[in-house]
Amino acid sequence: MKYALPFLSLAASSLGALSVLATDLQAEEAKGPKADDNLNAVLWDQTAVEAKATMAQAYVLARIRFDEALADKSRTADPSVQSGDFANKPPAVVLDVDDTVLNTSQYQAWNVKGGTSFSPKTWTAYVRAKIDTAIPGAVEFTQYAASKGAKVFYVSNRTKEEEPATAERLKELGFPMGGNVDTLLTAKEMEDWGSAKGTRRAFIARDYRLLLLVGDNLGDFTDAYKGSIEERQKVFDDNAAHWGKDWIALPNPTYGSWESAAYGHDFKTPPEEQRQKKIDALKTWSGPAQ
Repeated sequence: MKYALPFLSLAASSLGALSVLATDLQAEEAKGPKADDNLNAVLWDQTAVEAKATMAQAYVLARIRFDEALADKSRTADPSVQSGDFANKPPAVVLDVDDTVLNTSQYQAWNVKGGTSFSPKTWTAYVRAKIDTAIPGAVEFTQYAASKGAKVFYVSNRTKEEEPATAERLKELGFPMGGNVDTLLTAKEMEDWGSAKGTRRAFIARDYRLLLLVGDNLGDFTDAYKGSIEERQKVFDDNAAHWGKDWIALPNPTYGSWESAAYGHDFKTPPEEQRQKKIDALKTWSGPAQ
């Protein structure tokens, strides 16, 4: 019996600790999902009419610039991959896919609500669900370009394994898909088609005159997108003549090489350190005079 009392005391103590732990867990659950830096960006992307207006405006401008480029056979949107005698080549436009023609915010929202982040496994599952919606103005622009005789190419860093579901969703939403020409060029579809898209634009430029590039990330226009914040600014400045003329950029505040530039594009950097480096990159007001 003398051994029972310590045992009962220990058991009571353990139950007490479990009770406290359960209470703490319930309190955490009552607080809701943990804070996520992407919440406002995803909310804006999904619900703001200002977001939709900005995207629609980009495609209105794209249509104007398309007509101009179509009429001027001396023009190419990418002199880095196209030179020489290209005037009589058939015209083409090149667009990114994710958050340029297809809105992927439901995946971003799933991560925000679940307290998770991007992973290749969950991203592929999302792509195969085929629930993307069309970016405002994108279907209409691509259909217009196709009606004028231009081939519409989609250059995406989705993988070769994700290509069938992507093509199906694009077709379901009414995007022109090129007939007997493969116009959806995904990463690693060919050996030298990595995340940088220059080799794919060069592939298209062999047979087509590039009228317009449309995207939401610097890498949709140039391979010089992985530099520091200052280096990226220089790339932007050096290409001032392209922006709004034959390079049409859409807004994307949820992800992109702009975000990783703050921590050197090193995705092995711990999340806390990534966040601190992004905070350190901000230019701030000194505050009111004391």
